[in-house]
Amino acid sequence: MLTQNMFQYNGNILLRNDYGWIGRGHMLKFGLTNPNLIRTIVPMKIIADTNTFIAVALNEPEKLKIIQLTEGHDLIAPDVLPFEIGNALTAMMKKNALKENEVESAWDIIQKIPVDLRQTDIKSALSIAIRFNLYAYDAYFLKCAENLRSPLLTLDLGMQRVAREMRITILE
Repeated sequence: MLTQNMFQYNGNILLRNDYGWIGRGHMLKFGLTNPNLIRTIVPMKIIADTNTFIAVALNEPEKLKIIQLTEGHDLIAPDVLPFEIGNALTAMMKKNALKENEVESAWDIIQKIPVDLRQTDIKSALSIAIRFNLYAYDAYFLKCAENLRSPLLTLDLGMQRVAREMRITILE
């Protein structure tokens, strides 16, 4: 007997969780692509932190994992994302971690990554920043994840810790 959170597709029973329809077996190739794991049918909304965009653009070691975790899903970020990316790239240049042309090249790569920018509730985010002693920029992403009840993807361990305290799912 199927319940309201269940659906039958080609003989497979699919279950609905907070992030979409999930199931096991040989189904259409959507979402996560590891055939041994649960796959999502409906894309989930993932709140992606600035550092994940930069890691992809600069071919950091985490790039492949970030792509695997986000492939087939919708990336969302607060509307401050472009400003924070610009600031992070120029800060890296000032520390001689990037050359001038690499800053512009990284920006161009990041601009090709589809992301839905959402309005930032600054006052609510400031409450999070004060409560957890964070930078406001980190709180913007946490507030966005909290508002949308969506998982957070970040490479920042401190931000991951706060997200767990706030009961926000972390993609790892």
